[in-house]
Amino acid sequence: LTTYLLILLGVAFFTLLERKALGYFQIRKGPNKVGIIGIPQPLADALKLFVKEWVMPAHSNYLPFILTPTIMLILALSLWQLFPSFMLSSQMIFGMLLFLCISSLAVYTTLMTGWASNSKYALLGAIRAMAQTISYEVTMTLIIIFYLFLMMQMDIVTIRLINFSMPTITLSLPLAIMWMAVILAETNRAPFDFAEGESELVSGFNVEYGGAGFAFLFMAEYSNILMMSLLTACMLTGTLLMSAPMAIMFLWARATLPRYRYDLLMAMAWKSFLPVSLTILLMSTPLMFIMM
Repeated sequence: LTTYLLILLGVAFFTLLERKALGYFQIRKGPNKVGIIGIPQPLADALKLFVKEWVMPAHSNYLPFILTPTIMLILALSLWQLFPSFMLSSQMIFGMLLFLCISSLAVYTTLMTGWASNSKYALLGAIRAMAQTISYEVTMTLIIIFYLFLMMQMDIVTIRLINFSMPTITLSLPLAIMWMAVILAETNRAPFDFAEGESELVSGFNVEYGGAGFAFLFMAEYSNILMMSLLTACMLTGTLLMSAPMAIMFLWARATLPRYRYDLLMAMAWKSFLPVSLTILLMSTPLMFIMM
């Protein structure tokens, strides 16, 4: 329970960091009115969202509409079971398998969010986000399988320790660069934020949500960003300290990169990333087994 509370607190202040960072990127201050230099701002935002009335669209599917944001947040928080604590005593032998299973389930919640709203814009946004997530899920799985073969381990703590003694990023730089693009697309972040960024879709799959429902979806998204940052740090560098620069990379991408085009995004997933990652995996796996 303490872990989850700390994660939610981290998510809250990560949103503040993002707003401050975007402010300074755009040569302005960012939130600075609440408390000392705006530090309690996330608490004020949370209070505002949770005391608002939960407005239900007239023709929405009542139960899925209410339950889906909660399920999405539970799935996002359950990913943190990979890191129950930073002590080596609490290891999960098939931790990466759990990660792949839960990240695949998250797609269903996105679709349910759009469908339950009974709004054409929300449904279109959900289908678009789902197609994007599924497309990049394939490449993400292949890259993870490559690293699992390289380490011969499925436990994230052991993978981190092996990486600390031998940084594998030097062996797999093309995959590492692809991984950065994949996690941006997988978390629906800029420059691949088509789920909420298109003007014709208003706000994407969460357009009908306000108050606590929106807060849950928002917390799930930012929890996934922090999770991906930590996973990247463990898989590529072997030190948890690198998770902070990885998280800042998400903010940097949002501040500097223009939005990509949707057809080019899909072409990149299926015509570039998938063949390259599959080729690297098929060529390197026999070599690994020969060298063992």
